[in-house]
Amino acid sequence: MSALAYDTTAMLGRQLQRVRHNPGLLILTQTMPITMLLFFGYVFGSALAMPGAEYRSFLVPGLLVATAANGIMTGMFEAARDSHRGVMDRFRTLPMSRAAVPLGQAASDLVLTTAGMVPLLLVGLAVGWRIEGTAAEAVAAVALLMLFRFAMTWIGILLGLASQSEEAAGQLGGATFILPLLSNAYIPTDNLPGWLRTAAEWNPISAVTTAVRDLFGNAPVPEGAAWPVAHPVAGSLAWCAVLIAVFLPLAVRRYATGGR
Repeated sequence: MSALAYDTTAMLGRQLQRVRHNPGLLILTQTMPITMLLFFGYVFGSALAMPGAEYRSFLVPGLLVATAANGIMTGMFEAARDSHRGVMDRFRTLPMSRAAVPLGQAASDLVLTTAGMVPLLLVGLAVGWRIEGTAAEAVAAVALLMLFRFAMTWIGILLGLASQSEEAAGQLGGATFILPLLSNAYIPTDNLPGWLRTAAEWNPISAVTTAVRDLFGNAPVPEGAAWPVAHPVAGSLAWCAVLIAVFLPLAVRRYATGGR
């Protein structure tokens, strides 16, 4: 096993142990989508043109993607806490790969998200959502969700390392809640004003949501949409590739230099 793989595995174990002893953030981030599913599905669903059961089938993929997008918030909280409590400084003094600490955090987040999405899927099935596509397409949808979560986590890690304090990271992390609202995660974008529809459809969340809906067989690809939404799988992969290519090296460099 290479030094990077060994060190990353050690950091992964550390992160999982910490969550086991302090599961508050994990519980909050995993129960919130279930609450939103029940609230939006039974309250807002009755106010939309589509029937309630149909809206819940439309909503579940959007909530899955919104959960993946929350990687920004959790990544920011975890990185800011370690950075401002001196943990990162102690790790930098150890003979270990500079990339191992942020990679371990990203890997543990992916493991926890994979397990945490199971309750949301089960509740979705209970309220009428179904996988209408093939098994291979369903696996591809889950894999795309995990890739998107991985990409968004790196944005959060960089912002957490760059934050001025844990409190500032918390405030900024809370503001990320608005990102799924500016997308097609909760409502179709067809009837939005032109400029707002364009902004929503170029939101990475919209491309991934459309791709997941298409792969699960819950909704067709909308016509006349911006390129990432009109070609959702290709658009999602492109967004993920760009986000990882930009934010992963920046986050690793920020950790390695300590912000100097």
